[in-house]
Amino acid sequence: MTNHNAQDKAGDHKITLQAFSRALTLVQGALRLSAHILVRDVSQLAGQLVGRLMTQEAPAIQNLVQQAKGWKGAPWLRSLTPTLTPPGGSLIRTLEGHTSGINAVAVAPDGRRAVSGSRDKTLRVWDLQSGELLRTLRGHTRDVLAVALTPDGRRAVSASGGLGLESNNTLRVWDLQSGEELRTLEGHTNWVCAVALTPDGRRAVSGSKDETLKVWDLKSGKLLRTMEGHENVVNAVAVTPDGRRAVSGSIDKTLRVWDLESVGELRTLAGHTKHVTSVALTPDGRRAVSGSKDETLKVWDLESGEALHTLKGHTRNVEAVAVTPDGRRAVSGSFDKTLKVWDLQSGEALRILRGHTESILALALTPDGRRAVSASRDKTLKVWGLESGEELGTLKGHTYWVEAVAVTPDGTRAVSISGIIIKVWDLQSGELLHTLEGHWDLESTEEVRIVSEHTKLRDVVAVTPDGRRAVSASKSKTLRVWDLESGEEVLTLRGHTDTVRVLAVTPDGRRAISGSFDKTLRVWDLQSGEALRILRGHTASVRALAVTPDGRRAVSASVSKTIRVWDLESGEEIAHFTVEGILWACAAAPDGLTFVAGDHGGQVHVLRLENIIPGAPVITAWRHRSCELKVRCPLCRGSFEIKQSDLGSVIPCPDCGAALRANPFVVEQNQRKN
Repeated sequence: MTNHNAQDKAGDHKITLQAFSRALTLVQGALRLSAHILVRDVSQLAGQLVGRLMTQEAPAIQNLVQQAKGWKGAPWLRSLTPTLTPPGGSLIRTLEGHTSGINAVAVAPDGRRAVSGSRDKTLRVWDLQSGELLRTLRGHTRDVLAVALTPDGRRAVSASGGLGLESNNTLRVWDLQSGEELRTLEGHTNWVCAVALTPDGRRAVSGSKDETLKVWDLKSGKLLRTMEGHENVVNAVAVTPDGRRAVSGSIDKTLRVWDLESVGELRTLAGHTKHVTSVALTPDGRRAVSGSKDETLKVWDLESGEALHTLKGHTRNVEAVAVTPDGRRAVSGSFDKTLKVWDLQSGEALRILRGHTESILALALTPDGRRAVSASRDKTLKVWGLESGEELGTLKGHTYWVEAVAVTPDGTRAVSISGIIIKVWDLQSGELLHTLEGHWDLESTEEVRIVSEHTKLRDVVAVTPDGRRAVSASKSKTLRVWDLESGEEVLTLRGHTDTVRVLAVTPDGRRAISGSFDKTLRVWDLQSGEALRILRGHTASVRALAVTPDGRRAVSASVSKTIRVWDLESGEEIAHFTVEGILWACAAAPDGLTFVAGDHGGQVHVLRLENIIPGAPVITAWRHRSCELKVRCPLCRGSFEIKQSDLGSVIPCPDCGAALRANPFVVEQNQRKN
């Protein structure tokens, strides 16, 4: 009996050790996945661990996640949905260091190093085990477009090209141990877009925008031969394992098979409907796989030239997102031409709204949260019923992409922007009310004045809560404040040094916040036009912005993959969180603590700001037909009457008890439904 007990205890101990080892491995994996973030910013430790481990079922991991959730230190952003890559999968770590887009990467044959080529004109050599940057190779004066390594892993060949006086359409050969440039290969007359090496490491085959392929001797740097036949840019090339043939892909929609010894074109592989972007060969050299802008891949038999298979199923990035006033749902718009309605509690996609024929660029919700208005590259706006998923109407009239849309506070009109044209729509009838090519009075068709100062496209617009003014942002780096009754420009706000991409107005209508390609946000006084403060912290352009219902904080999303929450009174950053994709959209929920952001990979991130007490949401009263003043609680969605004396003060919601701050002004809204 004693012997059995000892065996049971030993077995239990073994299981405990295995569970602990498994948990430790997962934690190590999570830390490794976030190492590129934590090495710069250890304050994100709790947020990154929760985001990566929240789906793990192991008790030890769940205990760790619960402890992290309960951290009571500084304010931080906690993931509510599992949108970060969890440990235990194929992704091991992220390497960061380039200062512009990365066009190419190659891995050494021993699997220990990688070489990347970038638009920042450099190549970087990385240690794949530690994630360390070993060296930076400088010499190109234009974008590095392609890179290949010799079979012994000692040398790299890079291809370059770009716009400008020094086009630098060259290839360069590098010693990876010393970082020294060994030689420059010159001969192409336009960008060198692709390069591949023969298995013996003696020759390179390059493809170019000059529509040719060239074969080079890497030891001498001599050009051996030029192969012509493509009718457009050659942007992909691969060499068969025996080193005798090359396969190239081109914008002319074809692949071509070449004999590297005889200089002859063996055959043309036609079938793609858009240009070929990539090509790879099977190890036996008998088949090629090509990728194309037509969103398909094709598998080819190189002997017969026959297309064996076509593979379909690509999606596109999230461009816009908004949260319904009850905070329960989010609506996202994507480059895949659809909108999706999401349940923020479960993370479930409730419905897909299909109808646009081009990418969706912007969306806005009506104040009652029942309808969405989407703007698209197909030159239309569409009005959607969010409960039914039904398309309620299409607003046609723009002749170019519709880039922005806002809904008036009474929910009866939409204002849209396309190029330098602003249009005003009746959301009930779908009727186009006015076109503002200068600016027009919203209540009449009288042209007040042609605006010539906005010399470039107006990209975004926001309406103040009283419905009397609009703020527009322009690629000429300015914001302009307009009186919507007279159509006159009231203020011009200057200060940004690059395109103003996003803007929002605080719930009290007193301030505007703008975000720019200059990486900053600015807070403006809408009475004086003064820039109250500059919010700095983003390391790339600001692409999305929202204000919390209490008007105290703003949340911004950037191309740098970071969401930041700001205190608008002090201008200080409260918290930030880094995701895995470039961010294009963000929104704030009615509780002032929950934020939603959409990235270019299609992920919708839901985050909660911890260790912060929100202020009272700011609400605007409307005057009903019977002259009573009514408001709606943004938290419970209940509507109730208030007195004239309640305007400008804090009042309790009779249904949920929440403290609400009423604006001192009233929206005259005789047609609003309760």
